[in-house]
Amino acid sequence: MVKLKVNFDLLPLKGQYFLWNAGTAPIVPFLPIYARQLGFSSVIVGTIYTVLPITGMLAKPLFGAIADRYQLQKLLFLAFQIITAISFFVIQFIPEIHTESKSSPTTLDCDAFTYFKICSSDVDRCAAARLMAETSSNNTALCELECIANAWLTKEVCEVWNVSRYCELTGDINLLHLVAEVPISHTLPTTSENGTCLHFRVHHVLDGFSSHVPYCRNLTTAPCMVQCLDPAISEVFRNTAVNDVNVADLYQFWLFFLLMVLSWIGMAVVVSIGDAICFEMLGDQPTHYGYQRLWGAVGWGVFAVISGLLVDELSKGRAQKDYTIVFYLMLVILIFDVVVSSRLKHSQTKLSTSIVRDVGKLLTELRIVVFMLWCIAVGLSTGLQWNFLFWHLEDLATAEGCDMLQWMKTIEGLVMGVQCFGGELPFLFLSGRILRKIGHVHAMSLVLFAFGIRFVIYSILKNPWWCLPVELFQGFTFGIFYATMASYASIVAPPGTEATVQGAVGAVFEGIGVSLGSLLGGVLYDKYDGATTFRIYGIVSLGLFVLHFLVQTIISRKAQYSEQARGKD
Repeated sequence: MVKLKVNFDLLPLKGQYFLWNAGTAPIVPFLPIYARQLGFSSVIVGTIYTVLPITGMLAKPLFGAIADRYQLQKLLFLAFQIITAISFFVIQFIPEIHTESKSSPTTLDCDAFTYFKICSSDVDRCAAARLMAETSSNNTALCELECIANAWLTKEVCEVWNVSRYCELTGDINLLHLVAEVPISHTLPTTSENGTCLHFRVHHVLDGFSSHVPYCRNLTTAPCMVQCLDPAISEVFRNTAVNDVNVADLYQFWLFFLLMVLSWIGMAVVVSIGDAICFEMLGDQPTHYGYQRLWGAVGWGVFAVISGLLVDELSKGRAQKDYTIVFYLMLVILIFDVVVSSRLKHSQTKLSTSIVRDVGKLLTELRIVVFMLWCIAVGLSTGLQWNFLFWHLEDLATAEGCDMLQWMKTIEGLVMGVQCFGGELPFLFLSGRILRKIGHVHAMSLVLFAFGIRFVIYSILKNPWWCLPVELFQGFTFGIFYATMASYASIVAPPGTEATVQGAVGAVFEGIGVSLGSLLGGVLYDKYDGATTFRIYGIVSLGLFVLHFLVQTIISRKAQYSEQARGKD
């Protein structure tokens, strides 16, 4: 009979990994999409996600060194968990960038019945489909019209519509301000050289407390500016009121940016110090890191799926997704995480007399330089995946049809579920055995190869559901990668510099790799599309795989020759 051994000292560590990832899973994956919903373009989102890893790059070694020098690992660990939770929670209160209905070209046609049309080359097809689905309802919308009317139309408005305040106008051209009552059931879609048009019948015109029936004795047209107060109509022609050049003038941008920076610094410090605490608690068994970290994958996978389902379910009938529930879910879980983390039985016993000298000496070794460059290469691909995979999937869903887009958050939640339970969880569990079997160097090459194949497959996808089996590659591109990066950093770190080295490695990965990956990804996505962007990244990753394999082969042979030479001496 097998006797199960449980290390109770490590249970809070497993709980911390579970709760930390469970708390960030409802928020972090959806933030790029949430930014898009606020009104930011792919270029702006890519720029933000370029800066965020740089802040993490600065924060990780800085606070890692402070934690090592003054033995404050646990205090900083708890403090930055709280900072992260508060920063994420406040993001939900940032208002959207002001949007308006595109009103050009807009024409009022007055005859036996009166219609006006709104045309645009940039129409939300799914919002239009939702609006047309209401044609069997009795819903009405109010639209404000500002029309340039000739003398004849002005006369019709006075004599036929009985709007007396325009009877005194005698000019050939007059400006009319009207409030139109529009029945949604009479909306007609058409296409023209100006794009998609929606024709709305004006049922009544409101003038103060009076209601008038608009018709003309002869067909008359007038150019107008129109603003519909119905959110369903506004959503069809929704566009950001400012371009990327002027986004810096918006307080929404700076609020979002500041809160994202604070939360990113918080996450960076928690992850790097958390890993340092983990390896110190593991002692001489660093390959058991995967057994602890896999509980983070469980937490992430479970709550990512739950969050996606909740957002879709609570957003039914809404023009946009409602993310309120995930902000509260995050806050509650991270509060529990702080409580559990406070019970970690950890004490710093190692102290380096010269952290800067020890770490600086480490960075002069060729194998460490190649390791750092590998972290950057993986970071490039990770930046694209983290920030633009869901953009790509939503674009694919839009092309497939609006019914699929309705359940997009559920699909995205399932994507993260497969990533965690089909990819990260088993590979983190097996990471120790895999690393002992093939070694850290070959594991590094394997990660680059997996990213290349994964991204090339993304580039040929047509249906977002087919993304689910592809997410099994997450086992290589995150499970093996993270275990390799963290354990290798722990092995090469001089005593007393564990948090500093973990911070430095994480800083290079995120601050340089993920940062550049986000920037280039945003620019390419804006210039081309998701498929082309992922294809370019995939081909580059395969090229880097070949280069890394060749370089490591040369280093290995050089080391063998050096050992043989010493043996002869």
